[in-house]
Amino acid sequence: MDRIDLFRVYARVVECANFTRAADTLGLPRSTVSAAIQELEGRVGARLLNRTTRQVAPTREGEVFYARCLRLIEDMEEAENLFRQASVGPRGVLRVDVPGRVGRLIVAPALPAFLDAYPQIDITLGVTDRAVNLIEEGVDCALRVGELPDSGLVARTMGKLPLINVASPAYLARHGVPRTPADLDAHACVHYASPSTGRVAPWEWLEGQVARIRTLPGRVTVNNAEAYIASCLAGLGLIQIPAYDVRQHLASGELVAVMPDYLPAPMPMTLLYPQRRLPSRRVQVFADWLEALLREACEPT
Repeated sequence: MDRIDLFRVYARVVECANFTRAADTLGLPRSTVSAAIQELEGRVGARLLNRTTRQVAPTREGEVFYARCLRLIEDMEEAENLFRQASVGPRGVLRVDVPGRVGRLIVAPALPAFLDAYPQIDITLGVTDRAVNLIEEGVDCALRVGELPDSGLVARTMGKLPLINVASPAYLARHGVPRTPADLDAHACVHYASPSTGRVAPWEWLEGQVARIRTLPGRVTVNNAEAYIASCLAGLGLIQIPAYDVRQHLASGELVAVMPDYLPAPMPMTLLYPQRRLPSRRVQVFADWLEALLREACEPT
């Protein structure tokens, strides 16, 4: 294993805090990863990692060396691609994670155009509403919808996702059509619980620039967008949902938009990728493509 590969192995072990996870993301045997770290420590003449039975963490010297490794890896990759990009374009496997409905309704149907434009890039597409750990799971970039906690990841804003209020005709026939927040006293909603935190989102709307919230009664709580829409279609209550998610249901009359003057604030869409001085060329071209795709897909009709 050459020196730059040793640096790559070391950086991944630090990021995963575990030899086995690092080996899995690198596609190497655990024994190879362990031997690479031992060789690297021998080369630099210092202990780089503190090892326990459950995880590893860099020593003080290891933290300094990790930062230097990242710079060297990036410099090497930039040098290798300096002239190659102009002739053959970006290449390699890009591991992407997107929310379930965004992946199925927006990203996957448009992927043929991206793959045609970049024939040297292969995509591994994760489609889940779970907040994956980019480092531990070897993901290059992940799209997130909604406000984000500080994660130490690089964040690129991808636009805003408009939301609307909808209900089924059967529900409205039974409970009436709400027109203002005051009418919500006579209504129920389907509750949506975050699959990551379990927190149930309240009913929201904007009055001018002021955000208002209230808790509506509801007998059904879900943690999945598919179940959220299905419950609404079944007449179990009102929901607040990205407009693109229910376009076909609105067009067919299966769902009806209500309270158009009292909508929640659009949700931010953010692409996250691990901290580096520069993202890889693969990530850059995918991010540009995804931003344009989302802008078009999420425009009001």
